Amino acid sequence: MSEPEPTEEERELADALAAELAQLRVENVLVGALIQVSSIGYRRLGLGEETNDERDLEQTRLAIETMRALTPVLSAVVPEELIRDFDQSVANLQLAYAKAKSEEAGGES
Repeated sequence: MSEPEPTEEERELADALAAELAQLRVENVLVGALIQVSSIGYRRLGLGEETNDERDLEQTRLAIETMRALTPVLSAVVPEELIRDFDQSVANLQLAYAKAKSEEAGGES
């Protein structure tokens, strides 16, 4: 059984995706991923009324560890200012995480 031939629209989409991938750089993907991971980490702290029910400190911890692992990899290929921003974000997340864990432990007593 042979597969059906792709339509002209499918071929054009595949060509467009291939062209986009040819221009994409790994560091750009990683920077985008770190921004998303940071945002998710903050959200999982559940500090605001709208995110209170989304609290998942293990997800925040995973976000911190991911950022700590990937930031040094990027340091050779992205501007130093961006690395400082990511390092500051990690430090802020760590402080907020520690405070949340402390409050959680205090509430369990």
